[in-house]
Amino acid sequence: MFRGVNTINIDAKGRMALPARYRDMLTDKYAGHLVATVDFSGQCLLLYPIDEWEVIQQKVEALSSFDAASRRVQRMLIGHAHDLEMDASGRVLLPQILRGRANLEKHVALVGQGMKFEIWNEETWVKNADDWFDSDAETVELPAELMNLSL
Repeated sequence: MFRGVNTINIDAKGRMALPARYRDMLTDKYAGHLVATVDFSGQCLLLYPIDEWEVIQQKVEALSSFDAASRRVQRMLIGHAHDLEMDASGRVLLPQILRGRANLEKHVALVGQGMKFEIWNEETWVKNADDWFDSDAETVELPAELMNLSL
C-alpha cells in the first residue's frame, strides 16, 4: 500500500501535505482520518490510517498493565497517539509535541512501510539510510524469520 521515500516540507503551522498518489485512497477508504504516534527509536513518528491504527491499539491495550515493559509500550504508543484529519488540500497538522519528539523541522522524509508511514527529520533519515547501506551486512544479526525470506 505505502511504499517509497518522499521528501516533504512542513509549513510554519506544522502542516504536512501528503503525496498526491496517496490522497484519494486515504480519503476514499479512511475518510482522511489518520493517527500519528511516536516510534520507539525516538527518531521518527508513525502515521497510520485509522483502521490500521485501531488494530494496533487493540493489541497494545490487550497487553498486561502489570508488566513494566508492556505498560511502557502502552504509555508510549497510545499516550502519544493523536487523531489527524486530512484537509481538502491533503495536509495534516502534526502536533508540536510529536514534531518535537522526532526533531521534525521544515524538511521531512515520509517513508512508506506497507500499512503505515514513518515520518523522519530528512537529515536524520539520510544519515541513517547511509549508515544502513554502508554497514557490513555480514555483521548484522538477522531474526530467524528473515533467514528464510527470499528477495
